[in-house]
Amino acid sequence: MRTVLYTGKGGVGKTSVAAATAVKAAASGKKVLVMSTDPAHSLSDAFDEPVGPEPREMAEGLFAQEMDQGTMIQEHWAEIQEYMTTLFEWQGTEALAAEELAMLPGMDEIFGLLMVRRHHEEGLYDALVVDAAPTGETLRLLSLPDQMGWYVEKIFPVQRSAAKLVRPFARRARTKALPPLPEDSFFGALQRFYDAVASVGEVLTDPEQTSVRLVTNAEKMVVAESRRAYTYLNLYDYAVDAVVVNRLLPDEVSDPYFERWRESQGRHLRSIEEAFSPLPIFKARLFEREMYGVEALSALAEEIFGGEDPLRRYFRGAAHDIVKADGGYEVILNLPLLEKGSVDLSKKGAELSVRVGGYRRSVLLPDSMVRLRAAGRAWRATS
Repeated sequence: MRTVLYTGKGGVGKTSVAAATAVKAAASGKKVLVMSTDPAHSLSDAFDEPVGPEPREMAEGLFAQEMDQGTMIQEHWAEIQEYMTTLFEWQGTEALAAEELAMLPGMDEIFGLLMVRRHHEEGLYDALVVDAAPTGETLRLLSLPDQMGWYVEKIFPVQRSAAKLVRPFARRARTKALPPLPEDSFFGALQRFYDAVASVGEVLTDPEQTSVRLVTNAEKMVVAESRRAYTYLNLYDYAVDAVVVNRLLPDEVSDPYFERWRESQGRHLRSIEEAFSPLPIFKARLFEREMYGVEALSALAEEIFGGEDPLRRYFRGAAHDIVKADGGYEVILNLPLLEKGSVDLSKKGAELSVRVGGYRRSVLLPDSMVRLRAAGRAWRATS
């Protein structure tokens, strides 16, 4: 099943773009589900119709779904929540507050990813379009399998063994001075939860199945966040295959009031084209009306994709890669047909600037690399 995941800074129009992609794909004869993992559900607003926790048909071949926590809690979190609630109550927290605290921040988005896994396992649709949470939450979420992996592999077995050893003595002691120790079923539930999240990561990092697309506006702060998102998505091996620049002022808007705004958008658009090259960059104008309802979303999809297949994989291979080497890092860029010695390199803060002739490429580096200096450049022949 083909999966396309859209993310971007809050307010850039990613929900509309995701819904428009699904509308166009369904119109071509595909059976498509668009679902939201964002707790601030907006798909109902985009379609101007109610969208519930179960897939609902919005048009022929087009289904929409907004997440419901309840069923996913019972399936993936109930045993874990039970122990954590008991632990918080032992610490003196009231029962209702303890239940709320047992739901970790970001659980809505995690359950959304687990629903992606379920749809892949069931295989009822040709394509899944995901309206993900804003970039910050999405990046934390997509890095979760890596972060949990270290804990599950290094710390988790030790905790499980220690609890198994201490539990009989704690039961005999029967004192409230000791915290309640987790049963082995808790560790089993935690292992199953990690396995489920890890399997989602395998689906989302498979470039043959999944593409991530960034939705942005031609505005300074939005572009900066999109660039950071692109760097971190590459860092975690998520295949970004396109950028959608939404709400550009159309040429027919000639009022002098908007001239400075148009000039500003032009500058930022050039910055986007420089920063994200060689990714394809799709553009959508600012329409004269709000884009909700299937008809309006279809018009938005035509504006973005024209005659292109919205589910096609538009870019193969990472535009750049970052690998650890010799006490530092190497930033690897694919620059075909490059003459040796024709690259100028400089670094300022988190920004690495690569100049080839009259063209410059800016690569925003992870925060951990800000303090490092650019040590030099090297060329590698590729076949």
